[in-house]
Amino acid sequence: MTRIVVSPLARIAEMAVHHGAREMISLMAKEHSFHRPAVIQADRHLLLHMNDISFAGTGDLVAPQEAHVRAIIDFVSGWDRSAPLLIHCWMGVSRSPAAALIAALAVHPQQDDLVLVHRLRASSPFVTPNARLVAIGDELLGRQGRLVAAVKQIGRGADADGNAPFTLSLAS
Repeated sequence: MTRIVVSPLARIAEMAVHHGAREMISLMAKEHSFHRPAVIQADRHLLLHMNDISFAGTGDLVAPQEAHVRAIIDFVSGWDRSAPLLIHCWMGVSRSPAAALIAALAVHPQQDDLVLVHRLRASSPFVTPNARLVAIGDELLGRQGRLVAAVKQIGRGADADGNAPFTLSLAS
């Protein structure tokens, strides 16, 4: 079954090799630099610059925007699904789990939002998907508030140390 691998930045190379990922979405603050793992195809790496905030950015902070979510949806439409998709942010707790939900629904829109979100929670007790990304994804994917409500239902995840990658299957 095709899956999405969600990882903190520190473990992306390990996770890419271990799971055989060839495509990756990075959700990182602009000032954070990193190296794309060699097993990830350069033309199948989407880098989105944003901070992990749930409000309109002020100063140097960049809030998730509609353009970021559209880019995620467009990127996964080209994912061949013969290998897992790797999605990461700094800790793998907020931005990347939100992006994983958006990707999963973009690929399999018939999924029940609540079932998907509970599958996410079962995959990781630490996730607290970024509320702004979730809300924008809900809107752009035409979920009519179901994704937002489902994420609110699972609530905040357990405290995390940023060292807990996990996989999310695309369908139950």
